[in-house]
Amino acid sequence: MFKYFPHTNEDIHQMLEKIGVKSLDELFSEIPSEILLNRDYNVPSSHSELEIYSHINSLTAKNTQYTIFRGAGAYDVYVPSIISYLTSRQEFLTSYTPYQPEISQGTLQYIFEFQSMICELTGLDVANASMYDGPTATAESIFMATSVTRRNKVLLSSTLNPRVIEVVKTYAKYKGINIEMINEKNKVLDFEDLQSKLDNDVAAVVVGYPNFYGILEDHDKVRNILTNKELLIMNVEPRAMSVLKTPGEFGAD
Repeated sequence: MFKYFPHTNEDIHQMLEKIGVKSLDELFSEIPSEILLNRDYNVPSSHSELEIYSHINSLTAKNTQYTIFRGAGAYDVYVPSIISYLTSRQEFLTSYTPYQPEISQGTLQYIFEFQSMICELTGLDVANASMYDGPTATAESIFMATSVTRRNKVLLSSTLNPRVIEVVKTYAKYKGINIEMINEKNKVLDFEDLQSKLDNDVAAVVVGYPNFYGILEDHDKVRNILTNKELLIMNVEPRAMSVLKTPGEFGAD
């Protein structure tokens, strides 16, 4: 019994005959014999799902679990088991996207719930629900900043996640936006360097919260330095906002 429909011997014979080849060995005759594998594959025999599950559990049990403080976006997080159940319910799981007129009511509801929660976590008045991820949302925010301020330069903190920086630079390149990096000092933003790079063409300053190193920087000081209508953009870890001072309290835009 096959788990799929393989070629029968007759199928193989007809295909070989069609291309004028007598056998499979002749078909692959150009491959040097010394590099052919003339033995069985060195792989374990098959096992049931339960056997594999038990084996993997025995391997993971050898690991020592530590609390992670490394930053870099790698944070421990607990996801309640009810989440996967709720998100797979028919009224929420739909093939329709928010861009279509026949959008389901379930989609409208979870977008509303998402926006409401993000507003609570960030302390901001509004939230967008159509961003893909943190890096691209950060890039979109600099587009809005340059559009609102009519300026063309954005300063990025060097303590942002490098992947965020690369995405923002890619987006900015094809929008003609000038990106300048603010130096770091002792793993936090260098305020003197920030002050020296501010001019009338700066639309916004982008900082991380927590930063790439997992450090909480003094964003009140950043806000106070921005006195020429520059916007403050914060790339944040949403889960941390439940216990930390919110971007809204820092005066972030």
